[in-house]
Amino acid sequence: MIPFNIPAVVGKEAYYLNELINDRVKFSGDGIFTQKCSALIESLYGAKKVLLTTSCTHALEMAAILIDIQPGDEVIMPSYTFVSTANAFVLRGAKIIFVDIRPDTMNIDEMKIEEAITTRTKAIVPVHYAGVSCEMDIIMQIANKYNLMVVEDAAQGVNSYYKGKALGTIGHLGCYSFHETKNYNCGEGGALLINDERFIERAEIIREKGTNRSKFFRGQVDKYGWVDIGSSYLPSELNAAYLYGQLENAELINQNRLSSWQYYYEKLQALADEGYINLPVVPEICRHNAHMFYIKVRDLVERTELIEYLKIMEIGAVFHYIPLHSSIAGQNYSVFHGEDIVTTQESDVLLRLPMYYNLTKSDIMVVVDAIKSFYKNENRGVHIERNYISGW
Repeated sequence: MIPFNIPAVVGKEAYYLNELINDRVKFSGDGIFTQKCSALIESLYGAKKVLLTTSCTHALEMAAILIDIQPGDEVIMPSYTFVSTANAFVLRGAKIIFVDIRPDTMNIDEMKIEEAITTRTKAIVPVHYAGVSCEMDIIMQIANKYNLMVVEDAAQGVNSYYKGKALGTIGHLGCYSFHETKNYNCGEGGALLINDERFIERAEIIREKGTNRSKFFRGQVDKYGWVDIGSSYLPSELNAAYLYGQLENAELINQNRLSSWQYYYEKLQALADEGYINLPVVPEICRHNAHMFYIKVRDLVERTELIEYLKIMEIGAVFHYIPLHSSIAGQNYSVFHGEDIVTTQESDVLLRLPMYYNLTKSDIMVVVDAIKSFYKNENRGVHIERNYISGW
């Protein structure tokens, strides 16, 4: 069996957990390992302030509070994303305005954003799909022109770059995920990256249940109290200890995954050249993190058959998001601006292959050979028309 994902274990995760357990000083949030992780992320990626959270979902919720989303505000984002991207703003009363995506990167089509802006627009939320950056220069130019906030959903983008800038550090706020399916994980976890200094003090308060407790622990006030809205967004020190062991080895994990990604690409190139599949596109201005490797097939029927075929071969391959605008909640809380030309079409044909730290080349070849056998098998019941895929 080759699973779709295996959470990474590398370095000193167990050592740091044991150290924490043996010391028995502080298991709750904002202890020494939380502080170490935050400082390391700031150092590695150049964020002005990093606050660990219990998830990327909670980082997005904090961002929605910080930019003062109010009922009736509009937030522009792609429909091809995880539900948390939209939920965080819907919870504050916003109406979500979806725009179409690009067929090459699966990211929001930056050329469709400006026409979706109204007097009620408050923010743009670019989602960096598969760790490949959106076109951030244009997005930031649009945001500056209309005085809009930019919240980067960089859940998949830790250690990815756009023109030399780390994803999550370009917008006013950025959000990371450390879920077990991500490159660096602690089971469940996330981080809010604050790139606009005016949000730092309030972010600390919101994360501490609306209290100025952080100031109290720094000795800046002699007692703390309830001063603003907030919730419990602090991760456990146990999570942070595990995460610190991962972040210390960030580049080791990164290079390992990039090697696997490149090996997939090289070994599947022949099928792409013959017109059976399309391979991922990474623009030259982007440095990706090999968060996932996906292929695109002809249509939904073919993808379903291929998933079933790989399942029989004991290979875990899965599709990804169903566009949010087609969901029940999406129909209640959002509208799709313009025509859905790309989003649904491309979501129907994308298939994610196994990708994780220490995935072996031999296992990759098992996956590649299985995909080749699917397309070369004349008796599988589906007629394949070669060269059906037009160029991007």
